[in-house]
Amino acid sequence: MQSASKAIPIHRWKKGELQELDDMVSVEEPLEIRLAFYSQSSKERHQVSVTMRTPGHDEDLAIGFLFTENLIPSFELVESIQRLDPGFRRSQRDNIIQVNLKPGYQPDIALLSRHFYTTSSCGVCGKTSIDLVQSLVETRIAPPLLQIKAPVIAGLPEKLEDVQKEFASTGAIHAAALFDHRGEFIALREDVGRHNALDKLIGHCLRENLLPLDQHLLLLSGRASFELLQKASMAGIQVVAAVGAPSSLAVQLAEDAGITLLGFVKRERINIYTHPHRISE
Repeated sequence: MQSASKAIPIHRWKKGELQELDDMVSVEEPLEIRLAFYSQSSKERHQVSVTMRTPGHDEDLAIGFLFTENLIPSFELVESIQRLDPGFRRSQRDNIIQVNLKPGYQPDIALLSRHFYTTSSCGVCGKTSIDLVQSLVETRIAPPLLQIKAPVIAGLPEKLEDVQKEFASTGAIHAAALFDHRGEFIALREDVGRHNALDKLIGHCLRENLLPLDQHLLLLSGRASFELLQKASMAGIQVVAAVGAPSSLAVQLAEDAGITLLGFVKRERINIYTHPHRISE
């Protein structure tokens, strides 16, 4: 198992002096996600994506990615998850995950043919067009059953700091955290890529049979972008809160998908961009 961070030697200038010391940095390495399924009497294997990620919870990442890309509708269709050894380059041995589907289900070949490379900082820019992303979103107006008190939400960034271990050691990693309506912490995943962190979280929830997440709140450690709202919508999340700002397209998608979108979440202030009926004083 590869570490999510490592120490490197650096020089630091501080108070007029140049020092030599070690500094912790987040690891960023490629992960190749493969999908295998039965087609008639043979088994097909396809490379689905190469994403730059922080090692750790790779199985969650693969499952979450396949789900939010609309390639698998549930974890029940997964037969097994393999970590493959390519037979060369020791450094690559932990960087290939193959998801094997059970007989009887065949994913959309057209989606499989859309191979793309995804950087750690951007998921949507790997798509050929924004229309392809929008087509994955099952737009719906969620019922207004979930109610969350504003003071509960305002206290979540502090709770996030308490559980975000990798950020504490490197300062260069994103987090996606899940809370219930009372503000109780449920799960967290971290990654140098914000979309990878959310895929890891959704993949974990899929494997634990927690979906749909319509009674939970998602907290993002940075900004709220379109691709993060798309993934949240796929998981049935009704409330998305971000420590940073949302983009205009994220606001539009949240409005269309019935998601309550919150930004600039702090102890003393919350911006509510869409569907404010779920937030109470």
